[in-house]
Order: sequence, then structure tokens, then C-alpha cells
Amino acid sequence: MAEDKILDLNSIESTSFIDDFIIEDLSEGGRCEGMKVHTRFPPEPNGYLHIGHAKAIYVDFGTAERFNGICNLRMDDTNPTKEDVEFVDAIKEDIHWLGYDWEDRFYYASDYFDKMYEGAVELIKKGLAYVCELNAEEMKANRGDLSTPAVSPYRDRPMEESLDLFERMKNGEFPEGKYTLRAKIDLASGNFNMRDPVIYRINYIKHHRTGDKWCIYPMYDFAHPIEDAMECITHSLCSLEFEDHRPLYDWVINNVTLPSKPRQIEFARLGINNTVMSKRKLRNLVENKYVDGWDDPRMPTICGLRRRGYTPAAIRAFSERNGVSKVNSVVESSFLEHCLREDLNINAQRVMAVLDPLKLIITNYPENKTEIFETENNPNRPEDGTREISFSRELYIEKEDFMETPVKGYFRLFPGNEVRLKTTYVIKCTGCKKDENGNVVEVYAEYDPESRGGNPADGRKIKSTIHWVDANNAATAEIRLYDKLFTVEDPEIGEYVDLLNPDSLKVLSDCKLEKSLLDAKVGESFQFMRQGYFCVDNKVSTKDHLVFNRSVSLKDSFKKK
Repeated sequence: MAEDKILDLNSIESTSFIDDFIIEDLSEGGRCEGMKVHTRFPPEPNGYLHIGHAKAIYVDFGTAERFNGICNLRMDDTNPTKEDVEFVDAIKEDIHWLGYDWEDRFYYASDYFDKMYEGAVELIKKGLAYVCELNAEEMKANRGDLSTPAVSPYRDRPMEESLDLFERMKNGEFPEGKYTLRAKIDLASGNFNMRDPVIYRINYIKHHRTGDKWCIYPMYDFAHPIEDAMECITHSLCSLEFEDHRPLYDWVINNVTLPSKPRQIEFARLGINNTVMSKRKLRNLVENKYVDGWDDPRMPTICGLRRRGYTPAAIRAFSERNGVSKVNSVVESSFLEHCLREDLNINAQRVMAVLDPLKLIITNYPENKTEIFETENNPNRPEDGTREISFSRELYIEKEDFMETPVKGYFRLFPGNEVRLKTTYVIKCTGCKKDENGNVVEVYAEYDPESRGGNPADGRKIKSTIHWVDANNAATAEIRLYDKLFTVEDPEIGEYVDLLNPDSLKVLSDCKLEKSLLDAKVGESFQFMRQGYFCVDNKVSTKDHLVFNRSVSLKDSFKKK
């Protein structure tokens, strides 16, 4: 819980225009002088959170943290047609995983349905709302344009009649679409959101919390300011598409009797290339099985990123370093990968894993001998200590680390060439064995007993070091290599399903890993030397069938740029 202490505004270093507004509001004579900063994160429980929501979470919870304030979590469940308890639980899990906590301040928009109804009745009594009989098509046809006001033949309906009709709407006497309740504001406004917007509609559907109590539901633009005011939110931080809705937000706040007057501030949403962020499109990918659920590691959902091996620290760093802006932009996915590499480079244990194994036999090494070598777990974290790896006559190496007829510039294993086996010895290739199809199935080499540790006694230069796994002491695993979900940078335009990358997932079986990885915990991350960063899959991996997901490759294209 944020400490209840006096906030020294002079100690606050502004990180964005939002901070500037809040500092101004908290200063002497400001609208929030002497108040605690109080924000909220209001997701709609109609899908799983994605990386764009992580930015909003960072803004809402992070702003409260910087100002020693508090942040609520509120489910925007005003539209019961798409909501599900599954999504509520997933949202809470994702926010906690990112490292934020709402403590005891968890709410639903539906907590305030009674107050919203009372507010609507108050507006009718003040002559600021009326029951309208135009259906959606008629309303659209009568909305006017910039030079022509909108028209509603029911605008001057007597207050008593609107009150009666609105109560009967609530009591379920009319079919869907028969009536709506509209705010009476300005039919000639240049802001079409103010042209007598609908604030209630009839909807006969069971709500996941209130059941069949209500058959009328408030529109978001009416509900949102009431929710904020009822929770005494000081700063309602919204994405930029709500900027044109702010006059309506303020109109509701000023015309309905409420306990507080929040201030709405808008910021740009986060866009990221090579993916889609629309919940509707993500839902389509899931429901039509283009992906393996909301937590598919190719999805931009927070649970998908978690399953792929992304860390809370990486996602928070990504959100923070993108900053807060008033201009929408698209961030390269390579920057998100860069933030993950930075974190895992410091924190992930190094291990050896062979993804495309080829048997290597060291012909002059004793058949029944096994040596134990000690190696660092992480050179960036000496405190993580060392681990033991076994070495014997038969090893696995990567197929790409042997070439019978080498091309120019190839310094790994080929007949007559020497390489260093990571941590152990220098070996010299003596030949290979092929099957009936001409494929190499075994490689032969001799080791230099005087080069223990990988350093030749005579000081000769060895140009290449390759990794390996002891064939007599190896774990077998399935490795899943993930790539971008779409083939183009902006799949939001066009037929996005046709733009799915057919090579976004490659599954490798019979991969060979250090046996210590049998004890790896679900979600734990490792650097597979020369391969990339991998984590234990949190959904399908078991002790009897290890599954690792590649989180990100070692190559950093963003840093290179």
C-alpha cells in the first residue's frame, strides 16, 4: 500500500505531460490541492489483455506510484453481450504478474448500475434527457453534418412522459430497439458526440453479475464518468480516441449529482508492428483456431508473452522507455525483443542445448570414462555460482557445426580442422560416417589430452568454439521456435487472416539438452548458448515431455539499427 505521507511536489521529476497536469492540479490553488492522486485501470472483460494494455497499466498504476497515490482496478462490464468471468480472472492474473496491485480496490462498472439509473432519472427531471423512438438507422440518417444540425422529433417530449417511458423500459415492457434514452445537449454541436448521444439502450441479455435484474444498460460514455466520480478518481487517464468524448465526460460530471469531479487526460495508445491489437481480431484468431488459444506464444497477449518467456521487467521497461505521448505511433517489435534480451542477458542461466543433433565420437577417448567439468551459470552474475557438466566419448553437436567439404570462411568441424569444445578440450576432425542416402550420421574426431579447459599446451590458435551435450547424460526435449505471427508490418489493414505467417512456428523434436534441465521449473528462462533465450512452456511441458519455447534469438536487430 502507498505510504500515507505528505507528497513533496518539488521532488517529483515529471516524465510526461500527464505528470505536468497532475503537478499543476496538486499545486496550491489547483483543483486537487491537498488530495491523494487516485487513478484507475478499467478494462472491458471481453478478452485477454495484450501488450497495448500493458502500456495503459503502466500509465495508470505507474502514475499513481510516482505520486504516492493509489490505483483501482475496475471491470467495465456495461456490455453483457461479450463479457465472461474467464476474462476477469485472466485480467487480474496478468496485472499481478506485471507487478502491480490494486489491494482492496477492485470494482465493477455494474456496482454502479443503480446510481447510473438514478443519474439518468435526474437528467430527465432537469430537462436534460428524453426518451427517443428513432432506431439506429433513423438516428444515423438524422445526425446531420457540419453545416446541418441533427434532428430528433422526440426532443421536446414532456418530462413526465419520458420518466414514465424510461421506467417502463427498465421494467421490460418494450422490445429491443424500440426506445433509447438520449442526453439533451446540442444537436448543432461541431462535436458529434454532443449531438444528443444515446445514454441508455434496451438489451435483453443476462449479465454475468446482475443476472436478469436489468434489461436496460448504460452506454460507456455515460457510465464511465459516473464510475470515476463514485470512486473519487482524481485523474481518469484514457487513450487518445476518447479526447473527442471528453466534453461529454465533463457534461455528465457537471450535470449528475456525484461525490467528486475527476479530470480526464488522454494519451496515445501503443501500436506495435507485425501483429494485430484489436480484441475482435484476436478473438477471431482464437475461436477459429488459427492459434493455440489466447496464450499462444505468437499472440501479443500478456499471457501469450508470458508463455513465450517474456518477463514483467522487460514489458515494464518497454512501456516506460516508449514514453507517453499525444501522438499515435507504431513501435517496432524488435524493440520489445531488445528489452527482453537486456533482462535475460543479466538474469538467465547459460546452458548447452543441441537442437539438430549429430553424433560426435571422440575415437581416442576411453570408452568407459566420464569427466566432470565446472562452468559458470551466468558470467554476468557470479553470485549464481557454477554447475557441473559431464563429458564422455560420445557427444551431440549441431549438424551445422560439421561440413565435410567446407565453404570459404567456415571454421567449424571438417576433416583435418581443429575446434574447441566449449569448456573442455580441443578436438581434430578425422572423418565421418554416412547412411545409404549419403547423409552424415556420425562425425569422428580425436581430442588433445593436453588441452583441458580448451587451451592447447603449445598455445596454437583455435578459430572456433562449438557447444555440445554428453550423449550419455542428456535430456531429450521438444523445442518450439516462434517467429512473427504476420508476414507484413501492418496486418491491421487488409485481410489480416490471409497475412498470417505460415512459418511462425517450427517444432523440433528429439533435441538434446544438459540433463540438469530436467529440473527446470515451468516458466524458467535459460540462454541456450549460440541459440537464443528459451523458457519452459507453462502449458504443456512435463517432466516426461520437456517443451521449451524460444523467447527471442541472440541476434539483436534493434540494437544493430
